[in-house]
Amino acid sequence: MITRAVQVLLASLFALIAVAPLHAADINREAVDFTPPSEIKWVKNPNGSNEQAILFGNPSQPGPYVMRIKWYPGKMSRPHFHQHDRFFVVISGTWWMGTGEVFDPNATVPAPAGSYVIHRAKGIHYDGAKDEETIIQVWGNGPGTSTPAEKK
Repeated sequence: MITRAVQVLLASLFALIAVAPLHAADINREAVDFTPPSEIKWVKNPNGSNEQAILFGNPSQPGPYVMRIKWYPGKMSRPHFHQHDRFFVVISGTWWMGTGEVFDPNATVPAPAGSYVIHRAKGIHYDGAKDEETIIQVWGNGPGTSTPAEKK
């Protein structure tokens, strides 16, 4: 049996929990900024294999940038390389990666969600998703251009 004091305590706790979001603190966006997932702007690439969201900087310009890439199931890049190192975290799904000038999806290795990956400058590679949507986040220094390197 719950005593009257415990009932009052529980009622007070539930009341505080219910109104807590109404009193959420505001932060100085000059000191700490953030973008909720619902406000991240995804842009489909011209060949239809993925979508990209630029989170910081501009990958086409010199300097640091951060972006996300959402690979569609069954879509992969062709062999290519970048001028600068690029650093990745697999956010969701499994990202498949292969190396070399010959495109062979069967020779790729999986990087499951949570994996950390480095693409070394001028290292020839290809990557993408196989049977599920995959989201990766990449950090790099621009320009983040891609140079084709496929041999057929």
